[in-house]
Amino acid sequence: MTQDQLVLPATVVSKADVSRLAIELERVDSEMTAAAVRTKQGIVGQEGSAISDRLREFIEQNTVALEDSRTRTDTIKSLRSLKEKVPVIHMTFASVAEPESLQLLTRWLRTSIHPQAVLEVGLQPSLVAGVYLRTPNHVHDFSLRAVLESQRDLLVQDLESYRGN
Repeated sequence: MTQDQLVLPATVVSKADVSRLAIELERVDSEMTAAAVRTKQGIVGQEGSAISDRLREFIEQNTVALEDSRTRTDTIKSLRSLKEKVPVIHMTFASVAEPESLQLLTRWLRTSIHPQAVLEVGLQPSLVAGVYLRTPNHVHDFSLRAVLESQRDLLVQDLESYRGN
């Protein structure tokens, strides 16, 4: 499976989440490889550790056969490659965004913009309201300040009409 074919679950919001997914899959691969070696040696091994819901969802959406060592290796390579090339959209908010909101936003981005888009979330309390959005090609200021600045002449005109000027 190539990096372009990978489907990211909505719980994978950021580039760091993609990295965590790869690291967890590497850990699972190591544990399964070690268990296979112990089994060949006739040693009854311990059970493997649990996997996160995020990895479980990723495995289900991409139909990854964990039992196959080659499939695990190829998926790890694809995840590492994806981590370096994933489209990142930077969003700066005035306050901390709820994880559920970020997941909804990520779902929308993946259906509307790019199927593997991830967010890089920033915090800027002076933003007051709205969001500051940056992609590799564009910068958009959807803050309240930007809206007020774009309507400045109209606001001044309205205020002057109230003063009788």
